[in-house]
Amino acid sequence: MKNCWSRLAQGETLMGSFISTGYPINTELMGLAGFDFLIIDLEHGMGSEREILSQLYALQNTPAIPVVRVESHDKQRVHRLLDIGVQGIMFPRVDNAAQARDCVAAMRYPPDGVRGVATIVRAAGYGAHFNDYRTESKSNLLTIIQIESAEAVKNVDEIAAVDGVDVLFVGPMDLSTSLGIFRQYDHPLFLDALNKSLDAARRHNRVAGFLLPSVDTMRHYRDMGFRFITAGTDVFLLKNAAAQLLRELRNA
Repeated sequence: MKNCWSRLAQGETLMGSFISTGYPINTELMGLAGFDFLIIDLEHGMGSEREILSQLYALQNTPAIPVVRVESHDKQRVHRLLDIGVQGIMFPRVDNAAQARDCVAAMRYPPDGVRGVATIVRAAGYGAHFNDYRTESKSNLLTIIQIESAEAVKNVDEIAAVDGVDVLFVGPMDLSTSLGIFRQYDHPLFLDALNKSLDAARRHNRVAGFLLPSVDTMRHYRDMGFRFITAGTDVFLLKNAAAQLLRELRNA
């Protein structure tokens, strides 16, 4: 198991991107690019749970840690993904501490949580090292909680205080929409929400994450204190690269 949390705990900044197409070859190409982690998107992406296993195989020989953003907090969706070898779960639309506790519980085996126990699963080498996997899973699996509403910002300190939350990840488009200032990332309301999230992360020893609005903002948000940083998607990169190539051909 690639240990993402140990690198974050040592103060590293990790960089990742989203996989929206659900295609294993795209996932493999993104992994081979050298990203620290990749988030396979089941909330807004075009893939489904059926494609996750092939994408995990695609990432197996790359540096990228496989993370999945689920579309709901339902524990059974999380269990299936963890059993096949996903190493982190991103939970969208977490608005309060009670929801955060449910998310953490879905990630952990009893008595720490409610994850169902099955020994012959891919994540545990089909039973070959289940005891080690069960022991290590509490510290090696990333629980990423998205802060993307005004309600979540109001409760961010209580959310960050929940034992087992690893990353507070700010979703700027949803958050700015919830605040009534869509994409106004320099607006005082948005900046206040960012600072409250960062303060809560520092206070409770959590990592702060952020989806960059553009690559040229990397240094700005890193200097603010965000260390789990994402940019782009496979769709965005392919679309832009194709458009750039066509422009160059026409100009030539």
